[in-house]
Amino acid sequence: MAKATAPKDTAAAPAKKSAGAVLTTTEIGEHLASTFDIPKSHAKIYLTEAVSLMAKHLKKGSKVRIAGLGVFQVKKRAARKGRNPNTGEVIKIKASKRVGFAVARDLKAKL
Repeated sequence: MAKATAPKDTAAAPAKKSAGAVLTTTEIGEHLASTFDIPKSHAKIYLTEAVSLMAKHLKKGSKVRIAGLGVFQVKKRAARKGRNPNTGEVIKIKASKRVGFAVARDLKAKL
């Protein structure tokens, strides 16, 4: 005797994004364009250039301090031993770099 199964739902509804959950560079550019009465394309160029400048200085090892926001800096991660979760084998993980961020006191106080 065959087992009765419940009918399957068709495609699940896509998850709704909560409004304002993530502020994107596009949204920042649109805000700057409307605030300073400049074309959106110019605002996008300014933002892209600012990010490129920050990346360039971080790559050289400099800290990037933005008043009221915080400090970006490159942090070195030492080489270490890890474990392959599938086999349990011990593996070597190479040294690497990552970008760290420390929130400014002013911003932290506002949150």
